[in-house]
Amino acid sequence: MTRRLTDAPVLVVTKEMDPSADLVVDELSRRRVPVMRFDMADFPKSVTLTAEHDAGPWSGVLADDHRSVRLEEVRAVYYRRPALPTVAEEIPQPHRTWAEDQALAGLLGTLYALPVPWVNRPDRDGIASHKPSQLPVAAASGLRTPRTLITMDPEAAARWCKAVDGPVICKPLMGGPLHYPDGRRQGIPTHLIDPDTIDESVALTAHLFQEWIPKAHEVRLTVVGTRLFAAEIHAGSDISRVDWRSDYDALTYDTCDVPDGVRAGVLAWLDHFGLNFGAFDFAVTPAGDWVMFECNPAGEWSWIQNKTGLPIAAAVAELLAGGTP
Repeated sequence: MTRRLTDAPVLVVTKEMDPSADLVVDELSRRRVPVMRFDMADFPKSVTLTAEHDAGPWSGVLADDHRSVRLEEVRAVYYRRPALPTVAEEIPQPHRTWAEDQALAGLLGTLYALPVPWVNRPDRDGIASHKPSQLPVAAASGLRTPRTLITMDPEAAARWCKAVDGPVICKPLMGGPLHYPDGRRQGIPTHLIDPDTIDESVALTAHLFQEWIPKAHEVRLTVVGTRLFAAEIHAGSDISRVDWRSDYDALTYDTCDVPDGVRAGVLAWLDHFGLNFGAFDFAVTPAGDWVMFECNPAGEWSWIQNKTGLPIAAAVAELLAGGTP
């Protein structure tokens, strides 16, 4: 008997608390699409896998205490920052780490082999998330990018910043907060720098310096398949004009159209990395030019939908359900 697509489940692989995944699951439920949601942290303790290969694709069962799906029936995978597998604590080291590595390879490797769409495959996401990889691809795709330097040489940094002959910012090469011993977490914002203050501390690790782009406003451009959702972000404080993530209370939002060249550029960028989703950050200059800063292939978007009403969750659900993106 031929299986109907409406019977095929979507796997939602995410952490326990994830507002974006919640919205997508709700949209899939409205479309009567079966869903199995789980966190890889529960594998192999409460999520189990039995997969068999016999001269063809993998077949078998992925299950937890509440649901089970046949691997050969999965229609798509929505992957959003799950935790890593954890095995029983009574397994001593070094065997515990070895066993957790085996669990990751077994589960993720089997899911990779399924011939289904992903939003997004974590291996491709990982490559695309690095800023040094992003900027040349963006420029080759026809997008304007800021002049940028990556270095740990203080003299090279000072020379480059002075050669820019204008304001310069420094920002982290990758996301993630500082973790303090008392449990506090603190993000590292983008900040303007004075080239005369660059010192030997630059030599401690790699730094990213970038020319300052004058902004009329910024745009968070969320792309799902070939659908684009553009939200203007207007800063209402000095610190949010440098990095809007530093003062969410000072922000206001609006929606906008996307220039044809930017549309073509971001779709080419995603195609280069083999992605179905990306959250792009742009500055729009007073002259109306769009300048791409970066793309987060697993970027948060629920807050943009909540602030603007853009139907991002519906677009993700439609893509996963097999509709036209």
